Amino acid sequence: MKQAADYQAEANALAALLDPLDAAALDTPTQFKDWTVSDVIGHLYLFDVGAMISLQDPDKIDAFFAPLQSAISGEQTFVQVQNQWLDGLSGRKLFDTWRAHAATLADAFAQADPKQRVKWAGPDMSARSSITARQMETWAHGQAVFDALGQTREEADRIYNICHMGAATFGWSYINRGLPVPEVPPALHLTAPSGTVWHWNEDTPADSITGTAVDFARVVTQVRNVADTSLEVRGETAAGWMTIAQCYAGNPTDPPAPGARHRAKAST
Repeated sequence: MKQAADYQAEANALAALLDPLDAAALDTPTQFKDWTVSDVIGHLYLFDVGAMISLQDPDKIDAFFAPLQSAISGEQTFVQVQNQWLDGLSGRKLFDTWRAHAATLADAFAQADPKQRVKWAGPDMSARSSITARQMETWAHGQAVFDALGQTREEADRIYNICHMGAATFGWSYINRGLPVPEVPPALHLTAPSGTVWHWNEDTPADSITGTAVDFARVVTQVRNVADTSLEVRGETAAGWMTIAQCYAGNPTDPPAPGARHRAKAST
């Protein structure tokens, strides 16, 4: 599965940023819910383990998700729940454990049947979709880390997977909020990091979104407000979608306010 290699490359990009840091730097707060860099890594590691269980030991996935219900219901925060699960694993040891497990996870999915059905908190999905979701979450939460450390990530065309997920979840973004789904999705014309232009949906001049694939991915993963991107958004449907776009499962969440998520000034 190419998507398994793409997930591994995404994890490697984040790991390369963090590898030189000491434990104190891993406690740097991010602009995402004031999570620290370590909180982000703990979150990624938790759900990477869940993805491995869903692939290799599906009978145990319900038990894995059971403790997370208190976070989903709002009784506890995700950080509180994941810290209980991590049981003291933190700092450099957490980082090293996550990085090693990411390689193991990528290898397991690379050898899996892409069409294998795997269980998750919501509906079952294919193994290909599962590892793509892990790439998406690694990229999206990784953005908070790059921002907090004042660094710019070198993007690559593997971001296609995240953009495709964003395009495919057009209807979900409305259904998740109990809203009627517009009959015709906007046309997407997105420029890849390599310069290639990718297209989704029928060409609809009245409703379209044009710009970089990176900016579109930032909006559908809610790491940027659309106002903080260079996307050219035309039409009522396109504009409405960009205010609620959500390519991941779970309760509906709103994008950050304009200017709330940005790259911090790098420390000298």
